[in-house]
Amino acid sequence: MSHDVLNPTPEYLAFWRERHVCTLTTPRPDGTPHVVPVGVTYDPEAGLARVISNKHSKKVRNILAAAPGTARVAVCQMAGRRWATLEGHAAIRDDEASVADAVARYAERYGRTPSPNPDRVVLEITLDRAMGRA
Repeated sequence: MSHDVLNPTPEYLAFWRERHVCTLTTPRPDGTPHVVPVGVTYDPEAGLARVISNKHSKKVRNILAAAPGTARVAVCQMAGRRWATLEGHAAIRDDEASVADAVARYAERYGRTPSPNPDRVVLEITLDRAMGRA
């Protein structure tokens, strides 16, 4: 089932606000998928999903290895028969304001503030597709 990225149904949005471990799929330089567990926040008003990470992680290196604006990624979560996937193009943000905003959003969704990390960056996904049964 397809959803409007910028105007999701209340049920779909509520599912993305529940506490769930998600997966992030990034393309490796050879084109194969790299899938890892992550925390994700969804901001439909901005059309963005955000994942905080260490700048030295494989997922960040995969995105940086792609030509700017071409790293197509997906984040997904499931709980029983409910599932939701968001897709788009990822960019890495390392400026202090972007990182602080992403950490605050993570803390709101997951109920804990991550410990400080000077190597923290944000995978910012500009969304163009939303699917799921929430």
